[in-house]
Amino acid sequence: MCNIIILRKLIMGNYIEDKVILVTGGGSGLGKSMVKYFLELGANVVITSRREELLNEVAKEFNAQYKSEVFPIACDVRKIDEVENVINESYKKFGKIDCLVNNAAGNFISPTERLSTRAFDAVIDIVLKGTINFTLTLGKKWINDKSVGNILNIVTTYSWTGSGYVVPSACAKAGVLSMTRSLAVEWAKYKIRSNAIAPGPFPTKGAWERLLPGDLKEKFDPSKKVPVGRVGEHYELSNLAAYLLSDYSSYINGEVITIDGAEWLKGAGQFNHLEMISDQMWDMFEMMRKKK
Repeated sequence: MCNIIILRKLIMGNYIEDKVILVTGGGSGLGKSMVKYFLELGANVVITSRREELLNEVAKEFNAQYKSEVFPIACDVRKIDEVENVINESYKKFGKIDCLVNNAAGNFISPTERLSTRAFDAVIDIVLKGTINFTLTLGKKWINDKSVGNILNIVTTYSWTGSGYVVPSACAKAGVLSMTRSLAVEWAKYKIRSNAIAPGPFPTKGAWERLLPGDLKEKFDPSKKVPVGRVGEHYELSNLAAYLLSDYSSYINGEVITIDGAEWLKGAGQFNHLEMISDQMWDMFEMMRKKK
């Protein structure tokens, strides 16, 4: 493992080292994995989440391992005053922010006719509005300061195909992808790049257990839908993210890169297969969700 880290630093280290990267949803799952890899490459990282205790635990863990620093700040991405506070405190701490990774997300599976408008809001406000809040607030500062900036949005393959049973997420991620491409053109003159990654199945214990509770995880094993016969490893996505945030990718702008083992090409609409779930099972999942 040590030799792998050294090789990574030789290949990419100088192009991400000493950068300051802000990662929303950086305290768990894929966000935490990306943060760990950025630290290995010598970047300083600001992590945000609503869960302050979790953020502090992650910062304590990583700051004991790496020379680079993790700076945790609790934030609800839906609240603009908290977003502005994160950016202000990050500048006080590091004097700059070079890159923004919009990773915070919310999602659940459900037949759309069972959802209320509040359920739509719960997802759209985090995924789309939260991404807009951070992108617009930091983007304006970069433009005002005449700073170079780099935005990386984590979307999904159903951002462009759509998918049943995750319609709020599909709507929100489609909006994020459209913003990614639009700002790539509009803000290029300010030396601000905007790209996206569309991951396929990269299971994390918490997120996938909430998304596919009980026996669903086994019944709808995501690896069975992927042509390469497996799910993604976190280091694979982290490596791609680091490349897109590095100067090696300076000519890539307005692009969405899919990393899913060809899953979406085999069957567009990542959750369309949930048509097999009975009404009785949906009733059970709805009750489970309301108890949380």
